[in-house]
Amino acid sequence: GPGRVWVIGGSPVAGKTAFSLQLLVDALRLTPSLNALVCNVEMPVPKLLERQLARLSGIPLSVIQRREFPDIHRERLDVGLDALQRLGPQLAFCQPPYTLANIAESADALNAEIIVVDYIQRIRTTDNAEADRRAHIDNAMAVIRQWATDAAVAVIVVAALSRQKSTTGSTYDGAGLASFRESSELEYG
Repeated sequence: GPGRVWVIGGSPVAGKTAFSLQLLVDALRLTPSLNALVCNVEMPVPKLLERQLARLSGIPLSVIQRREFPDIHRERLDVGLDALQRLGPQLAFCQPPYTLANIAESADALNAEIIVVDYIQRIRTTDNAEADRRAHIDNAMAVIRQWATDAAVAVIVVAALSRQKSTTGSTYDGAGLASFRESSELEYG
């Protein structure tokens, strides 16, 4: 909801991006007056949209990626494409540079009420590439909380987790709030 920051964390390939975009697309479909901005630093927009097309149409992602649609998929493909097309005016994707300033400017231009930041550890807050990563994340979360409260937007922040030490080495097993990479500020956020 407006004024809230959600932090979604998980190990690599756990489905953080898929889950956050599923939340977003469902919110947009349920509330056609909403606008949203997605800033994803790791996956090109066509790949993000292919995933949503697979989900909305019920067609396996592998079929969509190969662009080989047997007749049995034609009707479901039309349903999925229609759903995505209806989202077009509501949904935008941030283009580089992936900085907080650019995300804010892009969100303002769209009048975005939901912003997805995927993933926070890769978003630059300053031009100083040598800045302390923990301070970097702390600053980013402070700015994002300000967006949420001052602009009354919902912000979904996707974050990577750190491996936990175990008797067999490092693993993602047992990950919790303290596992957010780089910062306890993500726990607080």
